[in-house]
Parts: sequence; C-alpha cells; structure tokens
Amino acid sequence: MGTALLVLFALIVLFVVVMLAKTVRIVPQARAAIVERFGKYKGTLPAGLNIVVPFVDRVRYLIDLREQVVSFPPQPVITEDNLVVSIDTVIYFQVTDPVAATYEIANYIQAVEQLTMTTLRNIVGGMDLEETLTSRDEINTRLRGVLDEATGKWGIRVNRVELKGIDPPPSIKDSMEKQMRADRDKRAQILTAEGGRQAAILTAEGEKQSSILSAEGDRESQILRAQADREAQILRAQGEGQAIQTVFQAIHDGRPDQSLLAYQYLQMMPKIAEGSANKVWVIPSEITKAMEGLGSSIHEIAGIPKDATPSKRVDMGPTEPQLPRSSAEPDTQATSEAVQQAIAEAENAANPGKGARKLEGGSSAEPAAPTDPAAPTDPEAPAGQ
Repeated sequence: MGTALLVLFALIVLFVVVMLAKTVRIVPQARAAIVERFGKYKGTLPAGLNIVVPFVDRVRYLIDLREQVVSFPPQPVITEDNLVVSIDTVIYFQVTDPVAATYEIANYIQAVEQLTMTTLRNIVGGMDLEETLTSRDEINTRLRGVLDEATGKWGIRVNRVELKGIDPPPSIKDSMEKQMRADRDKRAQILTAEGGRQAAILTAEGEKQSSILSAEGDRESQILRAQADREAQILRAQGEGQAIQTVFQAIHDGRPDQSLLAYQYLQMMPKIAEGSANKVWVIPSEITKAMEGLGSSIHEIAGIPKDATPSKRVDMGPTEPQLPRSSAEPDTQATSEAVQQAIAEAENAANPGKGARKLEGGSSAEPAAPTDPAAPTDPEAPAGQ
C-alpha cells in the first residue's frame, strides 16, 4: 500500500513538471518564437517569460532578429567581353517580420543566396572585365536595390551587399600583370626622361652662368691688363723723356768740344764695321782731317757752339725725394764750386795751348773756345759765344 502511494506521488510530480515545461516558455533577447495551435499560427512570443496552453499550443520556430552575415561560395560569372570570373559575395540582412520569414518562404537564406547569384550575373553580364574590376560600388548598390525589393515580402531587409573577391582566369591575370608591369615601366621611363631633361636644363643653365661669369672675368682682366699696359707705357715714356732731358742737360753742362766728338767717332767705328755685309773695311789715310771736318760739322749741325755755355738751363726738378739736410752734411755750394773747378781743369787739360784766364777775386773764368780753321764761321752766332 505504501509503495503504491509512493509511485502515485511520483507520477503526479512528474506530470506537474511536464505540465510546467509545456506551459512556461522563456524566449531569449532578440529572438521571436512562432506559436501554433493545432498546426495553425496562434501568435508570436516576445523575449522573456511566456505562458502557453500545454499540449495545445506549440512553439514552431525561433527566429533570430539580429542582423546576420552570410558569405556565399564563389560563383562563376560571365562578363560582357566573354570572360569568366569568380565572384564571392557577402550579404548583411535582418529579419523584420518573423511571421513572413516563417510562412512566406521555406528557407530564406537559400532564397537570398540564389537571388544574389542571379542578380549578380545579370549586372556583371552588362560590364566588361575592366569595368567589373573598377565598379564595385556600383555593383553593390544595384545588387542591394534588387535584393531589398525582392526580399521585402519575406520579412527580410538587406542592409549591405559586398563583393569579397573578383578572380579573373589565370591567363587574364598573367596578361594583367604584364600590362601593369609595362605601364609601370613606361611611367618609370617617363620619370627618368623627365629627370634627365631637368638635369640637362639645370646643367645648361649652370654652364650658361659659368660662361657669363668667365666672359665677365675675361673682360675685367683685359680691361685691367690694358689699363696696366697704358700706365706702364706712360711711365716708360715719362722715364725715357726724363732720360733724354737728363742726357741733353748733361751734354749742355759738359760743353763738348771737337776732341770729345772725335773720340766718340773713334768709338763708333768698330760698331760700324760689325755689320754682316761689311767684308772689307778700309781706314782712310786722311782720317785726321776727316775727323776734324766731321767734328766741326757735327758741332754746327747739332747747334752746339765751339765755345759757349747753354743759354737756358733745363730745370729737371728733383729726381729723388728731398730729405732735410742735417747739420753734419757738407755745404752744397762748396761742393758745386769744387765740381766747377774740376770741370775747368779738365777743359784746360784738353786744351793745353790756351790756358785759363784768372778773374778778379781768384775765381777762374770760362776757357777760350778752340780755334778750328776748318769750322765755318756762323754770322748769326751771338756775340757772347
């Protein structure tokens, strides 16, 4: 009896547990449960704790209301230029109506996949390969519009469509790589040519500037050289002029006579015989008379009187800087008188037959001019000469 009661109590507890399990339904967040009563749609259970009639109501489907991501395997698609490419697609969609998604379509994921493939073939079939590879945004937009319109009655909203990959055939890939390589080589050659052109332009400009600077330097150097030559010629001419004036003054101061001219004539005779065309040189027997006549002629031609002093002395000015004379230096006047006396003695030695006249006060006068019978008499000479 006790055992029977225990078994009955266990059965009652089991029945209560089953009834509670059939009555209480807990729906997770972002889910929706479709309830059917005797195989007919009864209602949709929201998230949380829900009570249903046991053995009468049954939860048919549990729909996920979150946004879902479905990646479809690569599908072959033929482009407008008859090239087969493999395209991977990714669909982002969300169930907005659980009842429509349950009863309007048997498998909405498979339906979205097939609709995506057919729409993609239709879109890509109107494009060539180059346009397909560069028009992903356009393909995504058109594909999303078609899918959103077709899946609206299924209670599904397509949020985004992405082309994960577009793979052309291997031969096309090789051709594309060659084309890309050729294009890059062309751009590299263009850049190299532009660099060479810029380098040539810069080099030419540098050479131009260098030539201009060199020409300016040559011009300035030639100008400076010409100025230096001019100044050198001026200084040389001035020096020659001063030398000529000095010689001329020395000749006037020395009062040369016929003996000196004859001596100079004798010194010049060897130089006259030095010419290469002079094979034979004859010394005339009357050289003494010729020397006397030549001396007198040279005297007259040169305008130097036989016994005269220069009528006008050329003042050459100081040839060297005049330094202040110290008290220890000798008197210049005394030195000049000594020089004049030495010159007078030399003239007396050159003309021993004439002698010198003594003036009053003990100073010597100028020697008398030698008489040259061969020299012509100049009627126009001054009386003092």
